[in-house]
Amino acid sequence: MPALTVVPVTFFDALLPALLGLGTGFTLIVAIGAQNAFLLRLGIAGNNRTLVPVVLICALSDAALIVAGIVGIGALVERAPVALVLIRVLGSGFLIVYGLLAARRAFRPQALVASDGAELPLRSAILTAIGLTWLNPHVYLDTVVFLGSIGNQQGELERWWWAGGAMTASVVWFCALGFGARLLRPFFARPRSWRILDGTIAVVMLGLGVRMAVGG
Repeated sequence: MPALTVVPVTFFDALLPALLGLGTGFTLIVAIGAQNAFLLRLGIAGNNRTLVPVVLICALSDAALIVAGIVGIGALVERAPVALVLIRVLGSGFLIVYGLLAARRAFRPQALVASDGAELPLRSAILTAIGLTWLNPHVYLDTVVFLGSIGNQQGELERWWWAGGAMTASVVWFCALGFGARLLRPFFARPRSWRILDGTIAVVMLGLGVRMAVGG
């Protein structure tokens, strides 16, 4: 029986796929979407008790979806159109309701005060983050299928370095968005600023919800 040959992986062998994964992850995640808009609003409010678990949920969910794509679950997602239809219906309703709530806030804006960070209970924030992440069918197509297919074009070992780079992009982005948003707090001390933000969130959420409902 021939002996197994173990090929050592050098630093540079791992660095290139990791950087490619990092760049691909940033390209896909840095966009105005439901999850990012929600996290931005929480970050501006600046309540770490609510913000930290939401950032963790977003980052860990992305990591789980990327790993799922690497191990081949993306192929199962492509073969389960009924499941995606169900997720699309639930997700579109969720986004439309959230968009309507944001629109209502836009018509009744308030200045940012010390207590605003606690306006959303922890349980509601967590459930909203889970809903915005896992009830979005595009997250399965983009993160699981798209990223999974790109990652699996790498070598057997290199694909895991690539996945590590993509997951790093998610962690960096969500932390920067959530914890960096507090730098905007002086701007959001004015009610008009909240009207602009919530109006934008309403348009994004309603647009995504309607597009999702019609199968876009």
